[in-house]
Amino acid sequence: MMDPVNAPAPRAWTSPFCALLNDDLQLAQQDGRFSLSGPGCERAQRALAHFRPERSSATPSIAGQPASLDEAIEQAAQRLAASRQPLFGGLATDVDGARALYPLACATGAICDAAGGAAQLHTLRALQDRGAFTTTLAEVRNRADLIVCVGASPRENFPGLWRRVGIGEPLVAQREIVFLGGATEPALDGLAGVTQRSVALSGDLFDSVAQLAALVDGRRVPRAAPALAELAAQLHAARYAVVVWESSQLPEHGALIAEALNRLVGTLNQRSRAALLPLSGKDGLQTVNYVFTWLSGLPLRSRAGPLGLEHEPLRFDAKRLLAEGSVDALLWVSAFGPEPAAPSASIPTVVLGHPAQQAGAGADAVFIPVSTPGMGSAGHLFRFDGGVALPLEAVYDDGLPTVAQVLQRLNARVRTLRAGRSA
Repeated sequence: MMDPVNAPAPRAWTSPFCALLNDDLQLAQQDGRFSLSGPGCERAQRALAHFRPERSSATPSIAGQPASLDEAIEQAAQRLAASRQPLFGGLATDVDGARALYPLACATGAICDAAGGAAQLHTLRALQDRGAFTTTLAEVRNRADLIVCVGASPRENFPGLWRRVGIGEPLVAQREIVFLGGATEPALDGLAGVTQRSVALSGDLFDSVAQLAALVDGRRVPRAAPALAELAAQLHAARYAVVVWESSQLPEHGALIAEALNRLVGTLNQRSRAALLPLSGKDGLQTVNYVFTWLSGLPLRSRAGPLGLEHEPLRFDAKRLLAEGSVDALLWVSAFGPEPAAPSASIPTVVLGHPAQQAGAGADAVFIPVSTPGMGSAGHLFRFDGGVALPLEAVYDDGLPTVAQVLQRLNARVRTLRAGRSA
């Protein structure tokens, strides 16, 4: 056991385990474990339980049998080179990992869909169809006097949100938080200058958002819910209103809700100021989506196929493709922890993952343990609001290759194998 007197002092740390990328945390190390010192983040604290400040003993494996890194890369390359239509899933990595993933996807014609792709699609499709007025954490912190949370509270998946937007701080003299269809949060009670209330749904979430958007637009709504009419008036009276929702909590066809909220904010901006703050992008999802977009001009759920670049947001759903048997190989990338884990699949599978994923990788899978950005290696991630890409420092040396290093070697070998077969 380490003497507390000799334990390393807590260090400033940016957490890679939440889309907020909380950069105000202090990481402590004692008795061979990591923990947070001072204000924390529940998601980060849970994630830290899967890391130890020591070199990893994890090794690659092929069909459950130990293998060298060279052997695993060769076998993985053979599987991907032989595939007619591979699927790249999970995609939980950083900027460098995403940049290395894209040329391999082009070389193999892979369809790429992240683990949280279905949730991300709600916001993305609404943006593609109508555009959006989005904001950043800093803007909310400095200006928002009314925050409307649509649906469930963001506390579970974004536990540091209120701290990051300055709730309870004197930056804005008086703020009100309204939970539409969700309960108020006891943690916000008693904070200086903060009031909160809950507004019940009128019908389901689709009905309520549509009704609220119509009321904000000034249209006549027969038998309008008084609470929604009051909220519409409050939105018009606000100096800067922000509408928040969590993409993963929206129901099926949630893009319709996102689109209605986009229209609502657009109406408000004709005479006042309002913005959207859609919450999504954990496990590197926002980062990979940005990287693929700037490299190809298209977001995820795309491929470089026989017809050139194709974007099919519904047809290129990873779960659907696996269920229908439309792909014949799977490359799963998941560097941040035990989740998201690779799905069970009866096709040749390659997993680049956190060491804890090895046991569940599949009986016939090629598994290569990789380093976690912000823990065992350095990296960069984009924050969910797109306002900034934050650097992640290595906390310790885990002795594992990064996702980018493995993918670069895979890409070179796959291209060589395919060139040899076409010669």
